[in-house]
Amino acid sequence: MIAHQYRPPPPLGEFVEVIWYYRGYRQEHAFERILPSGRMALVVNLAEDETRVWPRGHQGEPLLTRGSSVDSELRQHFVIDTAEQEFVAGAHFHPGGAFPFFGVAADELAGHHLSLEELWGESRANELRSRLLAARSPQAAIEILEQALCTAVKRPLARHPAVAFALAGLSRAPATATVARLVRGVGLSPRRFLELFRQEVGLGPKAYCRVRRFQAALALAWGRPVIDWARLALDCGYYDQAHLIRDFRAFSGLAPRAYLASRGQHLNHLPILD
Repeated sequence: MIAHQYRPPPPLGEFVEVIWYYRGYRQEHAFERILPSGRMALVVNLAEDETRVWPRGHQGEPLLTRGSSVDSELRQHFVIDTAEQEFVAGAHFHPGGAFPFFGVAADELAGHHLSLEELWGESRANELRSRLLAARSPQAAIEILEQALCTAVKRPLARHPAVAFALAGLSRAPATATVARLVRGVGLSPRRFLELFRQEVGLGPKAYCRVRRFQAALALAWGRPVIDWARLALDCGYYDQAHLIRDFRAFSGLAPRAYLASRGQHLNHLPILD
């Protein structure tokens, strides 16, 4: 398998976490459950000009888009077809990092899987995919994606200071930060602060904290063969083990023990084996 990842420097790197390119990625299982991470992704399927997503499970008809799609990985799990991952390129955005690139507020993208042509127009979306297919090397493909993202920005890359302040505070202490404390720190009305946060992040700050706490629990649980769930719950800021289980079910559709039984190579990709 050919796998390349690139972390762009600032200012792009303050919004785009990683640009990636994979070829020859094959799995024995046909489907994977993608867990919410509070961020968004741009995915370009280079194997075929179509993407298939099952918003809640792999039964029934999938949601179809063209080969380039913008996927909201904010607070809902969804299922993908692993055959689409055989030849693919894309970018993962930092939490609150996608809004400058697609011409709409992040909360308008929340919960959706949209074709890139709906956001950039058919011509630009098709041109990007064609250029990636013609790229002579993985490094060239990554440079093409980086250039396309830079070109998509119509204004200086910058967050609203209130959102930047809030994201920094929530990153430091997601379990104890409160909206009231954040509002006092930014000097805005609660209504204006929440509006700005949703426009740039796609979630309200309370929902964002829940997802990031869930991700912290995943990270602690992923590599451990034996887990004290009660201790892990407290370490991640949950009231108790029952609170952790409720959030696990809400965000992944699984109980914690079921997650452990199905975890695979990647933190947020769970093989579906049935």
